[in-house]
Amino acid sequence: MNKVVKNAYEAIAGISDNATIMFGGFGLCGIPENCIKALAETNIKGLICISNNAGVDEFGLGVLLRKHQMRKMIASYVGENKEFERQLLSGELEVELLPQGTLAERIRAGGAGIPAFYVPAGFGTEVQGNKEVREFNGKMHLMELGMTADFAIVKAKLGDTHGNLIYNKTAWNFNGVMATAGRITIAEVEELVPYGTLDPGHIHTPGIYVHRIFQGVGYEKRIEFATVRE
Repeated sequence: MNKVVKNAYEAIAGISDNATIMFGGFGLCGIPENCIKALAETNIKGLICISNNAGVDEFGLGVLLRKHQMRKMIASYVGENKEFERQLLSGELEVELLPQGTLAERIRAGGAGIPAFYVPAGFGTEVQGNKEVREFNGKMHLMELGMTADFAIVKAKLGDTHGNLIYNKTAWNFNGVMATAGRITIAEVEELVPYGTLDPGHIHTPGIYVHRIFQGVGYEKRIEFATVRE
C-alpha cells in the first residue's frame, strides 16, 4: 500500500509524448509545481493538457508552453499568459475553451464513470460547435462528455503514505475532481505523514485514487497579479 516515490522525477516516470494530463489547481493556487518543473526538463512533446488555467509566461504551465511541449490546451481561463495568446493566434497550439463549471463537471463525471450529461452553459455560442442539443423544461442544453486523462497530477497540503490527501482552501478546486479522473494519479504534497496520522473525517481525496505520492520542495506559491493600495 505504500505509494511513496522519491521525488517529482520518479513520479512522472512513464509519461511520454502525446499523453493527456490533468493538472490540478485554481489559477496559480495549488498547482503541482514540482512535477511541472520536472516535465519541463524532459523532451516530452505533444502533450494534451487539461487545467483550469494555463499559468503565466514564466511559471506554472507557462513553462511547458514556452518549451512547445503542448499540442493542445483544454482550459477555462487563460488571460494572464501572453505566450498562450501568441501560440493560439499563430496556430501553433490547439485550444478548447470551456465554461469553468462545464470543465469541472466534465472531469467529475469522467471520474465517476458518467459518459455524458446536459448543461445549458454555452448554448448559442462558439462553445456549442457540433454538440448534441436537447431541450429540458423549456431551456436548451448541450451534451458534454465526461473527461478522463492518462495522468492526473495534483497538489495537496497534506498527504499520507497510502495516498490520502487534504487540500488547503482554494487549492481544493479542480485538484479534488482531477484526482479521480486520471488512469494514473500523481500527488505532490507539502507535508507527507505516516498512514493513520490524518483524521479520516478531514480527508478530501481517499488514497484509493492515488497511485504515486511524494513530498515536494521549494514551493513558490506565486500569485497571477497583485492589486495593492498606493
